[in-house]
Amino acid sequence: MKTFCGRANPTTGAMEWLEEDENYDYHQEIARSRYADMLHDKDRNTKYYQGIRAAVSRVKERGEKAIVLDIGTGTGLLSMMAASAGADFCYAIEVFKPMANAAVKIVEKNGFRDKIKVINKHSTEVTVGPDGDMQCRANILVTELFDTELIGEGALPTYEHAHKYLVQEGCEAVPHRATVYVQLVESKRMWSWNKLFPVHVEAEDGEKIIVSPSEMENCPGVPSVCDIQLNQMPSSDFTILSDVVTMFSVDFSKPVRSASTYYRVQLEPVKSGKAQIVLSWWDIDMDPSGMISCTMAPYWVKSTSAFQWRDHWMQCVYFLPNEEPVLQGEKVYLTACRDQYSVWYKLEKARGDEENKADVRVESPVCRCQAHLLWNRPRFGELNDQNRTQQYVKSLMKVLKTDSVCLCISDGSLLPVLAHYLGAKQVQYFFLVFRSLRFTLGFLFFKANHLEDKIKIIEARPELLTSSHLEDKKISVLVGEPFFTTSLLPWHNLYFWYARTAVTSHLTSNVTVLPQSASLHMMIVEFQDLWRIRSPCGTCEGFDVQTMDDMINNSLNFRESKEAEPHPLWEYPCKSLSDPQKVLTFDFRKTVPQHCLSTEGSVNLLRKGKSHGAVLWMEYHLAADISVNTGLMQISNEKVFLQPNLLCQSVYFFSSVIESETLSDLPSTVTYAINFDTKTGEIAMDFKL
Repeated sequence: MKTFCGRANPTTGAMEWLEEDENYDYHQEIARSRYADMLHDKDRNTKYYQGIRAAVSRVKERGEKAIVLDIGTGTGLLSMMAASAGADFCYAIEVFKPMANAAVKIVEKNGFRDKIKVINKHSTEVTVGPDGDMQCRANILVTELFDTELIGEGALPTYEHAHKYLVQEGCEAVPHRATVYVQLVESKRMWSWNKLFPVHVEAEDGEKIIVSPSEMENCPGVPSVCDIQLNQMPSSDFTILSDVVTMFSVDFSKPVRSASTYYRVQLEPVKSGKAQIVLSWWDIDMDPSGMISCTMAPYWVKSTSAFQWRDHWMQCVYFLPNEEPVLQGEKVYLTACRDQYSVWYKLEKARGDEENKADVRVESPVCRCQAHLLWNRPRFGELNDQNRTQQYVKSLMKVLKTDSVCLCISDGSLLPVLAHYLGAKQVQYFFLVFRSLRFTLGFLFFKANHLEDKIKIIEARPELLTSSHLEDKKISVLVGEPFFTTSLLPWHNLYFWYARTAVTSHLTSNVTVLPQSASLHMMIVEFQDLWRIRSPCGTCEGFDVQTMDDMINNSLNFRESKEAEPHPLWEYPCKSLSDPQKVLTFDFRKTVPQHCLSTEGSVNLLRKGKSHGAVLWMEYHLAADISVNTGLMQISNEKVFLQPNLLCQSVYFFSSVIESETLSDLPSTVTYAINFDTKTGEIAMDFKL
């Protein structure tokens, strides 16, 4: 059975209706899941197994039958651990039907059919009683409902319901408790992901400063956590302002409240500075004594020898509403507010005891400037990259003339302001937008820089642009970064090319297009850890989970195995096995061609290692000898250094991996075939080792 799905094509900009298999969403969710990452997490699995054994033993020592409730069972792994540890019966709940079906097969394959019942329901729909899903309440509660923020996947309301309706009072819980830790830091790099810094531009008539609107300066942002691999953040990129302190903890063996609340701790800064960021992570204790513990603490807190790489649980970066100056030894209060699914923080100076004991209003921050709704964290970092901005400044100085008429096509871009400051006063600039948020943000930005009457915002899609929009002028300079908020993969920003094609009739015959072209680059790499998210597991803690491997592989083959996927590669170290290679070029000076752009070739493997996949990125050629690279920075001793803030880097994982211990083992080349379909804007790839 087929179904029609509507989608906005990020590359062409067209609204499309696609005929999809009825199970397309299932396949997509499975293919892009982190199940393999979790199954490869040896530390997690070992600690869960130890905690479950201990919990079953405690129940048995009391002379009771061990009845286990496993919420969010996934593969059924934790239930099988419980059954192996001597549990009398396990109820394994899994709401995602394909996953529940896989769990049934895995449970049967491992010989636990009579000990484990898989229930394909949301836990809040499970019934207890002689005719219910569960014969009786459980006395052991086992779950893995956590994300990087701990509560983002709905752990609190799930636990709250389970304690009320599904488990006995005083039940054992694995994990037993979770503890959230925080540390206050100053970091220009991380703060650049949340606020827009002033931009200094050297123009012919002196230095100009582009400032952000007061609405943006004073905006508290949004309560969404920035979860990253904090272990890849060098210590030189932040200054520690406080010791690590416990913010709050949750005892899962007792009734849990999910209602909004707050927690407050007193901090004594160990160093003076600007408090901008709260770094946070959590530990889970699998037993009441805390002897079996699993920690997400970053490298400067725990020994690197105990480091376990994982991508399903990372660390949290929270941005304070505004930076606050703190003095060494002068106490401050840090408040964590939470609702059922998210946490946010605020910092206050220590005042009188009565004032500090006053109740805190637990209200989620609301973005007032639109920027935090329009731009994600890497986009803020991109706009704050002065070196990148300087490349655009140099290019604009080359192409702008005293009689230029300029049109900018990009989302939330500084280019119109840069173009104005670098051109003559009589130049007319137009800023094309076609979504209301972008219009609002653009207006606020131009107003803050007193340019409302200098730059005209056109609220129209490129194909609907008319001469009256342009006051009957022809565009002589067309500019774009390009950047569009709908872009996930490197080539999605080629939407600029399609927009340029749509406005062709409004361009002069000798129009200057900036960037004049783009090129797609790639390199074969060995990942230090990222390979785990696509690697089959086979067995996990002695249990056969091959069915899960097969299911993921089947869903990948449904479509995703032929596609690249986005990853911010600075978080995932890799080693280059080949030199970088340019594979496709897109000439923006011409319109999008009717025919496909295809290339075939080979990449020489120059270094020994495991060929996990190809990393891909775009380079934009702004003007003669001036380019902006969105991927590679440098290769040093085979290690790849990728741009730290930039979006739209991607990975194509190879379906098989070849390991070469010596150069003589190396296959001489990896062959590739890449096809860019100009009608759909999609790139198809095929690699052969």
